[in-house]
Amino acid sequence: MGRPVNELEELIEYGFSDRALLENALTHSSYVNENRAKRAGCYERLEFLGDSVLGMLTADKLYKEHGAMSEGELTRRRAMMVCEPSLAQAAHVLSLGDFIRFGRGEELSGGRFRQSILADVVEAVTAAVYLDGGLEAARRFARNHIFSQTEGAAVEDYKTALQERVQAVSTDPIAYHMAGESGPDHNKRFTAEVHIGGRVFGRGEGVSKKDAEQAAAREALKVYANR
Repeated sequence: MGRPVNELEELIEYGFSDRALLENALTHSSYVNENRAKRAGCYERLEFLGDSVLGMLTADKLYKEHGAMSEGELTRRRAMMVCEPSLAQAAHVLSLGDFIRFGRGEELSGGRFRQSILADVVEAVTAAVYLDGGLEAARRFARNHIFSQTEGAAVEDYKTALQERVQAVSTDPIAYHMAGESGPDHNKRFTAEVHIGGRVFGRGEGVSKKDAEQAAAREALKVYANR
């Protein structure tokens, strides 16, 4: 079982009028399947709504704060801020995984640490706050507990930066290769290499393949600039 939901209310500085919304946002379908008599709802419908609410709040923030930014750049930054790794990072900072209710099988398979689930629950909690307190409450939650963690990811898109740097001076192809992985299934670490023109220019590690590729691209940017 997860930690009591009132502890999460304290962490996010929002008290629910309808606490069942928050409980549903923190309930995985495996728990519902194993506890049908409790008539619990899972987070999937809330996740659907939260995806749209969070996307709108992110677009609104970027549009108002970056008046000179092009549509393409706004779109890219929004995608980076609400992508799975970014939302999972926000969940990690809130210890959100500690609050999720799982069925026994999903618990034993490491669901509490799974990046995709953590990202989904962030969206579900956003929707729960929105339904309970309205758009401004959701905006405060996103600003204080999501954007504070994800905005840096929008700037630090090293893969795009590397691509732009290389294409400015060369036609050499860029390719990413997984060089290894380690750790148990619920806490894996991946190693990636980036090849430019057939040569290794960077190597990096991360908790997902995407993170590892970003780390490799970051290293390659340094090497490529000094070659």
